[in-house]
Amino acid sequence: MNPPATTQDAPEQTRLDENICVHIFTASAAMVGVCLTVVGIIRVVISQHKSDLFADDLLAVNAMLYLISSLLSYWALRTRNVTRNYRLERTADIIFLVALTLTAVSAAYITWAMSVH
Repeated sequence: MNPPATTQDAPEQTRLDENICVHIFTASAAMVGVCLTVVGIIRVVISQHKSDLFADDLLAVNAMLYLISSLLSYWALRTRNVTRNYRLERTADIIFLVALTLTAVSAAYITWAMSVH
């Protein structure tokens, strides 16, 4: 994803960037809610088993990454500066992918921790 090179490509590239930003924004916002819900469920499970898991801390960090990604993509949607829009969208995309990877790691850790206990 490179910034538009010519003015002829600019409207199409901007439209694609806005589509990506909208998807990152909506998915990140939804994943914040998912992470918070799972943290609540994990806390209930922890209180039932009288053991502590690292999973709730991991998911709290994950929720913050999704929140940052969501805020950056919202900022990218609101800015009129094409260069700033590109940088914000790229940063939001990278943070979203890191958070998505951390979601998979969290799920694997929760599954492993539940089977051990």
